[in-house]
Amino acid sequence: MSTIYLAGGCFWGAEKYLMLIPGVEATEVGFANGGSAEPSYKDVCAGSGHAETVKVDYDPSVIELGDLLFLFFQIIDPTSVNKQGHDEGVQYRTGIYWTDPADEAAVRASLTELQARYALPLAVEATTLQEYYPAEEYHQKYLDKNPDGYCHVPLTSFEKVRAQAAHVKQLRALSAEEFAVTQQDDTEPPFDNALYDHFEPGIYVDVVSGQPLFVSTDKFESGCGWPAFSKPISDTLLTRLDDHKIAGRDRIEVRSVLANSHLGHVFTDGPAELGGLRYCINSASLRFVPVAQMADEGFADLIPLVERESA
Repeated sequence: MSTIYLAGGCFWGAEKYLMLIPGVEATEVGFANGGSAEPSYKDVCAGSGHAETVKVDYDPSVIELGDLLFLFFQIIDPTSVNKQGHDEGVQYRTGIYWTDPADEAAVRASLTELQARYALPLAVEATTLQEYYPAEEYHQKYLDKNPDGYCHVPLTSFEKVRAQAAHVKQLRALSAEEFAVTQQDDTEPPFDNALYDHFEPGIYVDVVSGQPLFVSTDKFESGCGWPAFSKPISDTLLTRLDDHKIAGRDRIEVRSVLANSHLGHVFTDGPAELGGLRYCINSASLRFVPVAQMADEGFADLIPLVERESA
């Protein structure tokens, strides 16, 4: 078992999130690196200088430190100084504190990787643990005891962390745009993406998991500026969710089942002869596999679906 100490704003939500990560065996919330002995929560709120911190015991044979930190970074604004969500103050600073000197290299490498995604400098404190004191008992597993309690971590983060953990190495390899689309529900610009006018025979797979989702035979030119498909390979490959993010415009979001990647939306304005649906999908959420490479990548059973167009 290994231990790392992570400060990510209010420790109630951070603990709940970190405990959901496979490989994390135990968590405890407390106060770290303030310079004074055994502070109370009242002392910390009054400016003792400690950071609200989660002690994380994890199994490195299940999840490596670099992968654990990558997932931790998903619930913080790493460029914000002494502020996370609506909480402000030195106790809400972000930080990574280690007790094993061997962990420093992994921490520094993770921060270098993170900085590449941001224009602003990071504000994540990274140093050895100077001192740590457990918080009062009522703070431990707070959101389990108080399900409706305040938390700056979005509920969606709790819902998707296990899927992210299962594909964390693939997520770390994504470009900034691919990550923003698949993990942060962003939308790429129309007519300025790789696959909107691409019609080569083959299949389109989830850029995160490699799960096959769409076939070239079901792709059509919709004029919308994004890849459009009349249907997925199977309805069981997609999750459909009501999307009310745009005021006055109700939409149906589609996500991949295996990795929970945001893909795009499905509309009912597709060609009637193709079933009437238009799956409007971001290029950044897909990877194209040409038919000539499908067998080598393990998709030989799907080749007949691609060859329909030449029959």
